[in-house]
Amino acid sequence: MYVVANTDMSHYATNGPHQEASGLAEIRLEEKLLIDDLKKCVRIGESLGADFVEARYEDLSLRTLERTDETWKEIQVKSRMGFAITSYVDGVTGFSFTPSSEISELRSAAERSYTMAKASAVAAKLKLPFEAEPPVKSKGSDTAEVKIHPREVSLEEKTELVNRIVEASRQHGENVRNIRGLYGELHGSKMLVNSDGSEIDWSFLVVDLRCMVVSATIAGNMVLGVDGKGGTYGLEIFKTDEFSPETMGANAGTRAKEQLEAKPCPAGKFRTLIDETLVGVLAHESFGHLSEADFVVRETSPLTGKIGKNIGSEQTTIIDGGRIDVKETGGLWLPYDDQGTPTGKTTILEKGVLKHYLHNRGTAAKLGQKPTGNARAVSFVFPPIPRMTNTYFAPGNLAGEDEATEVLGNGIYAVQTQGGQVQSDGSFLFKAIRGYVVEKGEIKHPIREVSLSGNILSLLKHVEAGTRKVIIRSGYFGGCGKGDQSPLPTGIGGPMLVVDEVTFGGAA
Repeated sequence: MYVVANTDMSHYATNGPHQEASGLAEIRLEEKLLIDDLKKCVRIGESLGADFVEARYEDLSLRTLERTDETWKEIQVKSRMGFAITSYVDGVTGFSFTPSSEISELRSAAERSYTMAKASAVAAKLKLPFEAEPPVKSKGSDTAEVKIHPREVSLEEKTELVNRIVEASRQHGENVRNIRGLYGELHGSKMLVNSDGSEIDWSFLVVDLRCMVVSATIAGNMVLGVDGKGGTYGLEIFKTDEFSPETMGANAGTRAKEQLEAKPCPAGKFRTLIDETLVGVLAHESFGHLSEADFVVRETSPLTGKIGKNIGSEQTTIIDGGRIDVKETGGLWLPYDDQGTPTGKTTILEKGVLKHYLHNRGTAAKLGQKPTGNARAVSFVFPPIPRMTNTYFAPGNLAGEDEATEVLGNGIYAVQTQGGQVQSDGSFLFKAIRGYVVEKGEIKHPIREVSLSGNILSLLKHVEAGTRKVIIRSGYFGGCGKGDQSPLPTGIGGPMLVVDEVTFGGAA
């Protein structure tokens, strides 16, 4: 098996120009060998009779650190390296994978992929053939540039980040029962070759540092304070004032402390200000999945056949895209999907009108739309299926929180998310981590047990306004689950939104 050369060039720095050039040459040779292997897989599948073949490779490193109170629960490193081959026969796919780069194993995987597609094509009721596209060639700029890549940082420095965020939260908390600090990183090479002649080679990166503080009220109710930062960043992000371990730990502890005096959330329908994180959950969980085209072609989505229909207010625009300005909004950098399609910016909903679905190449051809770069797989052991990248509401015209609460007038301000449930018809039940009662445009007092419910297709019609600033959140922990592929890193977000007639369930 080939071992991909270390792309951290720091250890060549003192060796002089000859050794540095030699190291770069070795890396490029290894990359060329891997691309050549992928090309062989494509040729094997085509020689067997496949209409189209995709061969991809990944070599990813994962690190997880978890501290609960004084105990380290997990200090773990994993690697994920292997080849995946998808063959298409008469609009039906066959998929196989192998962790080995031995030509005999690659040939066997390619043959299995073709055989599965050929056998399935006979009985398949839904077929999704697509036309050839111009070949795609990746560029060096497709890999995000960061100042401090996590591969360049020692384990000791990473554990210290967790220690610092935990200790800061303890200093600012009260009646603390439990503190959990987490750090995670996922990074490495992704390559793809297909029958179009595309050759793609780029590096994925996501890091995450977060803290959760559980405190207990006098009555014994448990309340939560959370803060963290994740996305396609170098570790320099945690050296900034806003996202240092001390700042985020203090935020988590202070928020849990505030909740100790919070009143139960009232039940009923209220005008609501929803923060960027919870807005992102609505965009992704409640609406985004409905727009994934594999559900649409099977007619299991309530958005089926509604292109051009008005399903929301003029203040609702929802976008999905992998090539975002991470420095400006946050989120996840994804220049290509796992079919080799460049990601762009897909406007799913524009001023309330449904414009587009999220596609792989087959669903796009079936529905007469362009591929959107949304064929994604959680790892090389899975085939790519329609999945989201960064899904978010577009900005509005309000200056910020102060103007948003003024427009809200009287109502509830729901902040952050603690999970929930969604149904295939767009129905949802989400729990905000914290909330506030707003009266005459002023935040009055905190509330807890803030549970929102309803149907996204109804909620979209009641969106009245949004703030100008969009925040997209992503990370290593959690992620999207679909088709037994979990967790897939995605980005979620938007502006703060003012929404009328949101149903709250009251105290749990």
